[in-house]
Amino acid sequence: MMKYNYGGFLNTAKSLINPIIKLPTEINDLEKLRDILKKDITFTLFKNVNKRKFQSLKYIPERDGGDNLKFFTCFHNLCYNTETNDIEEQKEYFLKALNDHPYFFTEFYKGMNNIKSMDELIKAFDEIVMDESNIIIDGSIVALKHVATGKYLTSIDNLHYTTGSEGPIVYTGNSRFDPNACWYIFVNNGKYNDYIYTKSDISFQHKISGNSLGICNYSQQVRYSRHLSRTQYKYHKSPSSNHTEVNCDGNEREWKIDYSRLENYEGYLKSNDIINLSIKKSFDINGHTQDGQVEFLRSHDVQFTIGNDTFQEVVCHNERLAENDEWCIELIRQA
Repeated sequence: MMKYNYGGFLNTAKSLINPIIKLPTEINDLEKLRDILKKDITFTLFKNVNKRKFQSLKYIPERDGGDNLKFFTCFHNLCYNTETNDIEEQKEYFLKALNDHPYFFTEFYKGMNNIKSMDELIKAFDEIVMDESNIIIDGSIVALKHVATGKYLTSIDNLHYTTGSEGPIVYTGNSRFDPNACWYIFVNNGKYNDYIYTKSDISFQHKISGNSLGICNYSQQVRYSRHLSRTQYKYHKSPSSNHTEVNCDGNEREWKIDYSRLENYEGYLKSNDIINLSIKKSFDINGHTQDGQVEFLRSHDVQFTIGNDTFQEVVCHNERLAENDEWCIELIRQA
């Protein structure tokens, strides 16, 4: 009797079944009870309801208010409730749930053929989520660490150059993180919360001051004679090395990202990537031009002073690229 009644479990299970479901009297084990219940119309309705839920299941990233643990639990339960046991069918349902989010959809699709079980599916997607959390998104807060010195690109709102533009200074400061080294990063002409790619045109806005990282052009009237003069266009020079000054209130602010160690690489910009930053000048000596000089952001050992304080200079230059032109971009907070 124990063999068939499972120590009383069978009677307990039968007592929990809704009375509207009529059970044959000859049921004497749990397997037979399960098979009978599966043939009932209510089970068919149950499966169809869950299949509709499966078909409408949508993944919501955690940064948009989603909960990955709840999503995985729901997905797993829907597989069970709809008797979707084949891993290929499970993968198709999972991929469909990612359809509104191109990054997750694409990355999961790339590795689908290597997934052979539910555990592997969950592990693979969790790795994709972890990788996505390191992607720098439009509106994120970042820091730029100078690779050669380990010092952060910094600006102080109320501290200005005493030469050149006399705008807010930019320099490489402490090797320890400082709030003055926080910058918002934006894609120019992009959408807020878009992923940022290499080759993107971007701008950096200082988190504390709200001013933007850039360079500054100005016009100057040059007189050749009593009756002849001409307007020339120039850029303010850095205080010590006579390169192009970099400040935190420039009138040219559009930077381009390149991977310094992977030529022609195109992909998502991620935390701890090593990059070069360049800016294309909008003017030459004669005026506005489409073929302006491209210069790169550099910090070096040259210093300048303001009062009794000494700062490590940051400039733009058009010389050959070197290790002083490499910056490590660190994600402080994803948008």
